Amino acid sequence: MPLRVLITRPAEDGEVLAELLHGHGFEPVVEPMMTIMPTDAAPDFIGVQAVLLTSANGASALADKIAERDIPVFAVGDATAGTARNLGFRSVQSAAGDVGSLAVLVRDRLDPAAGALLHPAASDVAGDLAGTLNRHGFSVRRVVLYEARRAVEMSAATCRLLGEGAIDAALFFSPRTAQTFVILVNQAGLPSACADIDVLCLSAAVADAVQELPWRSVRIAERPETGALIAELDAWASQMNAGC
Repeated sequence: MPLRVLITRPAEDGEVLAELLHGHGFEPVVEPMMTIMPTDAAPDFIGVQAVLLTSANGASALADKIAERDIPVFAVGDATAGTARNLGFRSVQSAAGDVGSLAVLVRDRLDPAAGALLHPAASDVAGDLAGTLNRHGFSVRRVVLYEARRAVEMSAATCRLLGEGAIDAALFFSPRTAQTFVILVNQAGLPSACADIDVLCLSAAVADAVQELPWRSVRIAERPETGALIAELDAWASQMNAGC
């Protein structure tokens, strides 16, 4: 029987990841902890030399707002860069890491005097990208193009699977998603169900956000990238299958 993996990403991202996990031999269960809602804000490109993308949702939200695809794009990781390229942006560079890596890439490749940097983002952002770049002379213009609204309850189907011990692993990509899961699993009265689940996190910050639950184990991706998390999941599965 395939190992069953809980995916907590927003619905669109979750379905893409589910298809990928199917290809790796897993049985995915998509239970979004966030719903992505666009805002009415419009990006202002006057005086902007490049765009900073810290999520695939930011790339999608920007693409929905503008027809321009030639502006240089600097993405936090390979998955976000891939989304931007798929949406037609022609000049995309990936920092292959976190917001700290993105800040380093921007400092290496861009001149603060050449213009502002546009950061399409949600109402809540992780890290202090703008502050880091401001300290190096850059002007970062953040525009809120979408909101990530927390789920208010766990679906009955996922509660049933948790209660039956039918989830083998859970994936978490952000501290906010992890925090939401902790709230909802406690709300459902199911924290003890996590004792039979291995959790895999994109970063140490994500792992910190879910640590209050009694997981069987907590694993962290070698790098804060989707590919690294999937590699960690594959390694975990190999260990699980070897122990059968």
